[in-house]
Amino acid sequence: MVELRVFFFPMLAHGHMIPTLDMAKLFAFHGVHSTIITTPLNAPAFEKAVQECNHSGFRMSIAVVKFPRVSGLPEDCENADQLTSPAMSPLFLRATQMLEEQVEQVLEQHRPDCLVADMFFPWATYSAAKFGIPRLVFHGTSFFSLCASEQVRLHVAADKLENDSDEIIVPNLPDEVTLLVSQLPIYQRQKNESEFSKLMIRIKESEMKSYGVIVNSFYELEPDYADHYRNVLMRRAWHVGPVSLCNTSVEDKARRGKEAAIGGDECLKWLDTKKADSVLYVCFGSVSKFPSNQLHEIAVGLEACGQQFIWVVRKGKNDEEWMPEGFEERIKGKGLIIRGWAPQVLILDHKAIGGFVTHCGWNSTLEGITAGVPMVTWPSFAEQFYNEKLVVEILRIGVAVGAKEWVAGTGSGNIKREAFEKAARSVMVGKDAEERRDRAKALKEMARKAIGEGGSSCLDLDALIKELRMHHSSC
Repeated sequence: MVELRVFFFPMLAHGHMIPTLDMAKLFAFHGVHSTIITTPLNAPAFEKAVQECNHSGFRMSIAVVKFPRVSGLPEDCENADQLTSPAMSPLFLRATQMLEEQVEQVLEQHRPDCLVADMFFPWATYSAAKFGIPRLVFHGTSFFSLCASEQVRLHVAADKLENDSDEIIVPNLPDEVTLLVSQLPIYQRQKNESEFSKLMIRIKESEMKSYGVIVNSFYELEPDYADHYRNVLMRRAWHVGPVSLCNTSVEDKARRGKEAAIGGDECLKWLDTKKADSVLYVCFGSVSKFPSNQLHEIAVGLEACGQQFIWVVRKGKNDEEWMPEGFEERIKGKGLIIRGWAPQVLILDHKAIGGFVTHCGWNSTLEGITAGVPMVTWPSFAEQFYNEKLVVEILRIGVAVGAKEWVAGTGSGNIKREAFEKAARSVMVGKDAEERRDRAKALKEMARKAIGEGGSSCLDLDALIKELRMHHSSC
């Protein structure tokens, strides 16, 4: 049998690179030669996993393209996580769009059987087509948010969204889903005027012309929305997740993403001293960065809720400004603060974790589901408010903290300590908390079956690979 070659091209941000690496590993485990296209300063994030995959008898490699230089970006900035101001975001996006010519050279040289490219590269559909290569789109989110976002795009006119406090019903979905206008993505409230709005239009156009969409989810999690996406919105789509479950060893889980600010052993040792379901894990992803006053409210709320906790705080210029006087002394033994990157999957999988305060990015949300942990939801931007609706109202495994405003690139900074304390306590303690935890643990079992032999995601991935082989044979 001829070896199938699939190239993966993630957006240059850890929230996109991590699931893409996991997905590439899954393809490799299914007999595909997986190659990741990236830039020089991002390549080290993939190298160890690629080496280990090859040592285990599978096939993976890396293709490096040079990051374009754009005035206004630091010379060593090749990852969105390195951006230090909102003004840099459009410059960084512009630089990524300039990778087109180099990626085409890679495709022309290697002629892979498929290109899985991040949604933020709309030109990838047309670049792949030049060489007769099918392009799959990777959005890195749920079926639910893909369906809700598309129904808003198709049926909710931006010029009708006048008041942020107005409530809208997302049309045509299997469930009744309501959102405040202020919770909709900014680009869905604009009349196609901003550069980002125009990019989102190009993304949608290129998706419609692509070979299909690959989704990091599993059928049992959101069956009505997997069906809606494919049968109502008429998208060709394959679910292959949760892709994080390709990491089975402690070492694999500990080194996902950037270098952790704390050793996996140290984390596990601390958690081993705690009772099952007794620790609240608080982390808002790799991008959201709260202002000092909001961090202060979280600290006070955490202390007041009476729960043991691990809190991951992003490093900033004024790291300790927000901290209540004597806070660290008072929480010794009861709370663990991690400044920087944390081995999240390793932490969530520990039996001591009983709740997860999350920004509702899909990676984190799905990792929480996969670990069987109920959530406090605190969305900020991107598709996070859609994901909150899935977690709280459809799956009924979450408690909303009350965030009401879509704020790009930063955490919603107006949640008071009392609201946070109430949500944190309600996800950890009481009859409702136990019922949420039971539902979450049932989803955990479904997730593990889905990715295993004969499971829904395993079968969908096999079907996709078989289809790509047939496409290869017919060319």
